[in-house]
Amino acid sequence: MVEVPPVTLLIKPVSGLCNLRCKYCFYADVMEQREMFSYGKMDLETLELLVQNALEYAEDFVSFGFQGGEPTLAGLDFYEHLVAFERKYNTKGVKIQNSIQTNGYAIDKDWAQFLHDHQFLAGLSMDGTAEIHDSLRLDVAGNPTYQKAAQAAELFEEYKVEYNILCVVTNFTARYPRRVFSNLKPRRFLQFIPCLDSFDGEREKYSLAPKRYGEFLKQTFDEYYRCLMQGEYVSVRNFDNYIQMLLGNAPENCAMNGKCASYFLIEGDGSVFPCDFYVLDQWKMGNIKENSFQQLYLSETAAVFRKSSEPVHDKCQVCKWYPLCRGGCRRDREPFVHGKPGLNRLCESYLEFFPYAYPKMERIAKMLK
Repeated sequence: MVEVPPVTLLIKPVSGLCNLRCKYCFYADVMEQREMFSYGKMDLETLELLVQNALEYAEDFVSFGFQGGEPTLAGLDFYEHLVAFERKYNTKGVKIQNSIQTNGYAIDKDWAQFLHDHQFLAGLSMDGTAEIHDSLRLDVAGNPTYQKAAQAAELFEEYKVEYNILCVVTNFTARYPRRVFSNLKPRRFLQFIPCLDSFDGEREKYSLAPKRYGEFLKQTFDEYYRCLMQGEYVSVRNFDNYIQMLLGNAPENCAMNGKCASYFLIEGDGSVFPCDFYVLDQWKMGNIKENSFQQLYLSETAAVFRKSSEPVHDKCQVCKWYPLCRGGCRRDREPFVHGKPGLNRLCESYLEFFPYAYPKMERIAKMLK
């Protein structure tokens, strides 16, 4: 009998289709690397099969997360069908979590009301300040989009939608850590995500320099700590995870586990992959129209993907910060060397950050105990 872990689904209902043209978009690079550039929009038959199979497979919990591209382009009725299918097939009383990652461009009152009524967690992309955001996050006509994102945030506040902010840290963002934190902290729940370069490693003007990212981490952590000590807690996902790890808990962020667990990334046609960073031909696990979730999880492709992330770099094995760093996300350890993950591209950043922040992290952990 195979033990069924909590089921985490990351679904691309319109594949990479998007109404923005962000200059640093990692998924645009992913699509260029595979034979099928776009898998198209998911039809309702595929959505229903996906929900049915997931709820039959899950024992206690299933997470349906939607991203893109831009998942709102599937249309509000797509998600109305989703919740109807969930009601229809959840015969075991499995706990369901729905979430959506959006650029906010299409969010209006109808969307906000729906997300509130059905308890969706929304992730809203907003890169710190209007100036930074509008330098890299443009719509298809080349127009700035910060105001659209800010309006979406206000609608989320008005309609009491649970949401967090996802801020991509580029070299531009990292120049202004305190300004970025100050501008975003009223949103209360923040994620700072280091910008990725393309698979070929080509550097761009916005590419993140390790030294600069280290300074960004130090200064934003200072702000996080100051807010906490003043009784105005602002959640920052990676910092929260470090504190939880010091308390003996497992990180909830898969990138901080030190090895891959292979969740189910589902493209528009039902094709399944182990991770949204690796929606590539070589990592296709199967298709929900042909394979059960148990078959997908036990597939050779999934097993190889998980196994290939396990080797620990020689430098990590003797590093005092490895128990907290754990080598980082597999994608940050590309390219592989002799079939094994390389050193994290941001190792220098963390070697600067951890000695600086650890005493305060320890203080927070003791306070929480």
